[in-house]
Amino acid sequence: MSITQRAKKLKVFTGNANPELAQEICRCLGQELGQSEITRFRDGEIRVRIFESVRGAEVFIVQPCNSPSDRHLMELLIMIDAMKRASAREICAVIPYYCYARQDRKTQPRDPITAKLIANILMAAGADRLVTLDLHAGQIQGFFDIPVDNLRGLPILTEYLLTKNLKNVIVVSPDVGGVVRARELAERLNCEIAIVDKRRPQPNVAEVMNIIGNVEGKTAVIIDDLIDTGGTIVKAAEALIKRGATEVYACCSHPVFSTNAPEILQASPIKEVVVTNSIHLPIDKRIPKLTQLSVAPLFAEAIKRIFEELPVSKLFD
Repeated sequence: MSITQRAKKLKVFTGNANPELAQEICRCLGQELGQSEITRFRDGEIRVRIFESVRGAEVFIVQPCNSPSDRHLMELLIMIDAMKRASAREICAVIPYYCYARQDRKTQPRDPITAKLIANILMAAGADRLVTLDLHAGQIQGFFDIPVDNLRGLPILTEYLLTKNLKNVIVVSPDVGGVVRARELAERLNCEIAIVDKRRPQPNVAEVMNIIGNVEGKTAVIIDDLIDTGGTIVKAAEALIKRGATEVYACCSHPVFSTNAPEILQASPIKEVVVTNSIHLPIDKRIPKLTQLSVAPLFAEAIKRIFEELPVSKLFD
C-alpha cells in the first residue's frame, strides 16, 4: 500500500492545564484521549512520556496556557517536541487561552513583545498549526508563519443569553478597544450599545471616567474577552448601576480570575458572570454567580474539520 493510500490517523493529547476540556473534546469526537503522562523530576524539571505510537498521525495537543503559564507553556513545548521526534505527521497546538497575549506591542521604551516571542517558540518547537479562542489582539495571528484558527466564543455566549429572555437589554463595552466585540453582540441581541470610558494608570488598575450611552432602566450586559482581577468589570458595573441600570451581567471567554477576583465578583452588583471553560477553574473559584459554558463542541468541530481538510470558516459565523 502506498503512502497516499494509508488511512489518516487522528490523535488528541492533553497537558495538565485542562484535561477535563480535552476529555470533553474527545467525547464530542467519539475519540479516545491519547495516553501520555506529564510529571516532574525531583529537581522540578518536566518529564513527558507518550505511551502510544504517533508515527504518521495528525496530533492535536490541548493545552491552555493560563496560570502558571510558564509551567503550562513548557509542558506544551516539550509535548510538541516529543511528538515531532516520534514522527508525527502534523502537530496542532490547541491553545484555548493564549498566554502573554496582552503583551502584543511596545507601549513603553524597551518593552518586549512577548506574544510574538511565544509564537516564535511554538514554531521552533515544531508546531505546524495553532487553534485558539478569542485572542486578546487579533493581529497576533500575524506573528505566526503557520496556519492559525482564532475561534470565537461570542456565539456560545449569545446563545446562552438568548435563553434568559432578558428585557430592555443594552450591551456595554468596558473600554473603547472592545467596541467591535460589543457591537457584534448587540447586533445578535438586537439592542443598543454603551461604552465605558476609562483610564488605566497602571497595569491591572482601571478607573471609570464616564459612561457613553443611556443605560437608565436597562439590563446591562458587559462583554469582554477576559476577566483578570475583576477590577475593570466591577467598576464598570458599579458605574452602570449608579447611572440607572436595573441589572448587570458580565460575559467573557476567558476566566483568568487572578488573586481574589472571584470574591470581588461575588461581592459586586453583577447578577451573573458568564464565561467559558477555556480555562480550568478550581472549586474555590467557582462562585455562585458563575455560569461556565463549554467550548468543547466548538474545538471538536474545528479539529474534525482540520483533520478532514474541510473549511473552518463556517465556525466563525
